[in-house]
Amino acid sequence: MLITLGIVYGDIGTSPLYVMSAITGQAQQPAGTSSTALLGSISLIFWTLMLITTIKYVLLAMHADNHNEGGIFALYALVRDQARWLIVPALIGGAALLADGTLTPAVTSAIEGLKGQQLGPLSIGQNQSLVLGIVTGILLGIFLIQRFGTARIGRSFGPIMLLWFSFIGGVGAYNLIAAPGVLRALSPLYAIRFLLSPVNRQGIFVLGSIFLATTGAEALYSDMGQVGRQNIYATWPFVYLMLMLSYLGQGAWLLQHQALTTTQLHRLNPFYSIVPTHLQLVAIVLATLAAIIASQALITGSYTLVHEAIGLKLLPKLRIKFPGNEASQLYIATVNWLLCMITLSVVWYFQTSAHMEAAYGLAITLTMLMTTLLLHAFLRPQHPWGARLFVVGFGALESLFLLASLVKFWHGGYVTLFLTLVILIIMVFWYEGNRRRDANLQETEYVPLPAFLPQLQALSQDDQVPSFATNLVYINRLRPNLAIKRAVIYSILDQQPKRARVYWFLTVNETDNPADCYYTVDMLGTRNVVDVQLYLGFKKSQHINVYLRQIVNDLLNEHLIDDQTPYYSSVPHRRVGNFKFVFLNQQFQDLSARDLSWLDHFLIGGRLLLQRITLSSARWYGLEFSDVIEERAPLFIGQKPDDSLQQKQVKR
Repeated sequence: MLITLGIVYGDIGTSPLYVMSAITGQAQQPAGTSSTALLGSISLIFWTLMLITTIKYVLLAMHADNHNEGGIFALYALVRDQARWLIVPALIGGAALLADGTLTPAVTSAIEGLKGQQLGPLSIGQNQSLVLGIVTGILLGIFLIQRFGTARIGRSFGPIMLLWFSFIGGVGAYNLIAAPGVLRALSPLYAIRFLLSPVNRQGIFVLGSIFLATTGAEALYSDMGQVGRQNIYATWPFVYLMLMLSYLGQGAWLLQHQALTTTQLHRLNPFYSIVPTHLQLVAIVLATLAAIIASQALITGSYTLVHEAIGLKLLPKLRIKFPGNEASQLYIATVNWLLCMITLSVVWYFQTSAHMEAAYGLAITLTMLMTTLLLHAFLRPQHPWGARLFVVGFGALESLFLLASLVKFWHGGYVTLFLTLVILIIMVFWYEGNRRRDANLQETEYVPLPAFLPQLQALSQDDQVPSFATNLVYINRLRPNLAIKRAVIYSILDQQPKRARVYWFLTVNETDNPADCYYTVDMLGTRNVVDVQLYLGFKKSQHINVYLRQIVNDLLNEHLIDDQTPYYSSVPHRRVGNFKFVFLNQQFQDLSARDLSWLDHFLIGGRLLLQRITLSSARWYGLEFSDVIEERAPLFIGQKPDDSLQQKQVKR
């Protein structure tokens, strides 16, 4: 449970740093902090956390686990067979979740607490440039250490977050004692009364600030696989209580200081205002550590999200490393440095946490709405009426939050929506390009592998052809009817006959179970032509050289293939011969020669472009130190005849 506190609640746990500040900062007049406004705002926070975080995510979404894994892509893997259109909410939600994580109001808000502090001989004053410099240093340090793994640092996250929650709950309770009447805000009547009150000059748009209190709910669901459902059940009541004590304490303090002018309200942060003077530095240190933990959780969450998207063929292949001893601890350099560049650019663009708060949360409302659609598909087979009530109720609620958050577009929300659109375009090109490419591969592009078995066996035994490899491996999908792309057979027999002792046709299948790792073998009635179907969960490593060597040893033990013991070797008792891997780099030939629509041309061409500029297949499969050959091959072999060609003359 201590580990759960450190991993799961970083984002939602730092929301008290800026939620009340965002609400008071948007007050257009002192009446905006009247008892009606404050009690109504706190009531809205309480019931938002109750409905969205507690009921939707903790009680309902946690049951939609994909072999104990959570998150929007794990959920999509559970329901994708129900309808093709479900890919749409999965793509939109995943893109928005990645984009919204580039805003870091918690770190900036924590460091802004240093303003006006006297640290020995150093006076911080009101210098925002110094704050931005410190924030930049902290964020850059976080991104720099990712490549080394964060297992040791991660062990301290739990105790620090326990201290953080205890501190904010204790300080909130201390202020609550002075104005216990604020507890009336727990009644939903105050929320409804405030929304309909003339004091609320913003109308429903005030919900855009309220929503910030629950932005970490999606991350809570995504992290379920790392800590387990039961640990979240056990820790959420404590976290919820501490968060509400902090909000209630801030509300109590504001009720006692209603004489503050609008200008004064805009300058202060209620979170730091309720902290006693002698504990200010403690609050700043704890807030900074909590914000760092929240940022760390965001980065590792992005790695996990991208890894799952790659496994589901929603994103191009990227180099993935495992710096720690845990399989769940990933490092994706491309994602790390893109995040670093975008996050630091956003910090300097927005300058203050107040500006970030004004833009934060818009994209995440999209993710939550998309998760609701996918959860409806998950619930529908078992509870059809319950699923309808769920999608209508939560769909309406989250649509209201989305509508309220649209005002954030003009205050900087366009940044995250632009990033969402860029990520979404990449996903659409990759996913839809793959789908349309496969749909346009005509049956003539495939040939039955069994028809070529006699030639493959004869070539393997033909001493007049120089040996090409002991084990020749083609990683290319073999259809259930044993049909294979014509380009593969052409590569072996026609370009330059490739003689091998064993021909391996390896198909890597992604499964819905994140931890799957097994294979099946079809010897095709031979001892030297092998169809291997490798099944890997979308969270498993793709290093096939490790798997393939184990498969060869298994088949040698079962005497299904002939002995491969090399004559010369530095490795004692080595039984497996050398490997050569052949990849076919498929490219478009003249597009006008194919019966493809302009949209097919556009999407398939975009997918092939992404393939060329991203990680090569050899590196993706962990074969950078293996013997790899890459052959250029047309995507479609042969061209459509040109009916306008006419024979004019033949001399005999």
